[in-house]
Amino acid sequence: MVHVLGSRVLIRPTDLERSRVFYRDTLGLAIYREFGQGPSRGTVFFLGGGFLEVSGAGERPPDPDAVRLWLQVDDVAAAHRELLARGVTVLREPRREPWGLLEMWIADPDGLRLCVVEVPADHPLRHRP
Repeated sequence: MVHVLGSRVLIRPTDLERSRVFYRDTLGLAIYREFGQGPSRGTVFFLGGGFLEVSGAGERPPDPDAVRLWLQVDDVAAAHRELLARGVTVLREPRREPWGLLEMWIADPDGLRLCVVEVPADHPLRHRP
């Protein structure tokens, strides 16, 4: 097994500044670091236990079925209200899934799907066997 020291997801948006604003201002992700200069600078955001790098430029939007981000929050209903107020595209309202998680699906400016999920207090993910 390779000893992994860190990781991040990289996305190449069609409009770098629009996506940077979405992840920084609309979702409110904190910036870990920025690199480069001017309008083409890359931004790496804290993403819970990992990182999300928004850099470069894609020629076309990413395939929304190829990558999905899973963002765990404390309260999915509160996140839903806040994201709606910020104009985020909600693909699916929050609901309890058959596997017990509370999930809501949103989209970034390029249509990349993000699952905003709450793990209820009684869910097995919260308890060790």
